[in-house]
Amino acid sequence: MPKRITLKHIANTFGVSIATVSKALSDSYEISTSTKEKIIAYAREHNYKSKSIDLSLLHKKTKTIGVIIPNIMNSFFAKVFVGIEAKANEKGYHLISCISNESFEKEVKTMELLKSDTLDGIIISLAEETQVNQQFAHLKNAINEGVPIVMFDRVSEEIACDKVIVNDTEGAFEATEHLIKTGCKRIALISVIDNLSVGKLRVEGYKKALLQHNIPVNEKLIVRIGKFEDFDTALKIILADKTIDGLLCLEESAAVNALRIVKHMGYNIPEEMSIACFTNGKMLQHLTPSISAISQHGKYIGETAASILIDRIENEDQNKPFTTRVVKTSWIERESTRQL
Repeated sequence: MPKRITLKHIANTFGVSIATVSKALSDSYEISTSTKEKIIAYAREHNYKSKSIDLSLLHKKTKTIGVIIPNIMNSFFAKVFVGIEAKANEKGYHLISCISNESFEKEVKTMELLKSDTLDGIIISLAEETQVNQQFAHLKNAINEGVPIVMFDRVSEEIACDKVIVNDTEGAFEATEHLIKTGCKRIALISVIDNLSVGKLRVEGYKKALLQHNIPVNEKLIVRIGKFEDFDTALKIILADKTIDGLLCLEESAAVNALRIVKHMGYNIPEEMSIACFTNGKMLQHLTPSISAISQHGKYIGETAASILIDRIENEDQNKPFTTRVVKTSWIERESTRQL
């Protein structure tokens, strides 16, 4: 990864003072035209960006990290942020937190804003629109400008950087297998995140578990609900099939809404209908019945992402290979599923 240059670096290259470089980049009349042209050309070639508060005049690092999350209302991302903050605080780093709100345009603008500020690196989980558009130029540009990036949860293989993910396929497999082993014969999958990489991986895990237990995959039982579709109507249509006795919801809010509808339709839970979901939010513990879940260990993911980024920032070896850390999920059994 290219090394991020500072005013001091440019000054040393040309054998002049930091003040001279700063004046040259500001097109000051005090600096000769030939010197200004050389310094400006060098700065452009090495993707130097001036900063609103240029602490690099005195220090190589600013001890500040930018964090971009797609949805603050999702308990998983809230837990990840708590982990990032805890590790950053432990290491003496400050955070600038931003929310893309699942918008590609906002993510791009936020990235530009963070790059122009006094930051040492960025931790990001991709917005839904970014994954749908498959447009990653803003991330590649930041890396080419020497900004260290760690991606978590929603990542792209096109981006050469450090990553922290969970094994979504394995987690969905484990949950589906639990439903099968406790007697469920026809398990429907409810996805409101089909556009996301993690959603697709969880569907793979569901299918894998069915096939391993000699249960044919029925695409009609995989319910993909878009953001503009009515969740209640879609679920009631699938539950019109009275042979369905299990639901795997790929996201917490979907599980909460599914529980409400299933109870309203008069099912006994878990005797007649078992419900399991991804993301172990606190809300799931306090519902009646409480919902069994796959825990992604969000706080640990945040701590891990922050540790990797800080190590990258403080490590002088710019050729250090990138790493992808895979965090294993855990099955949390509660009242909405039968016990083995």
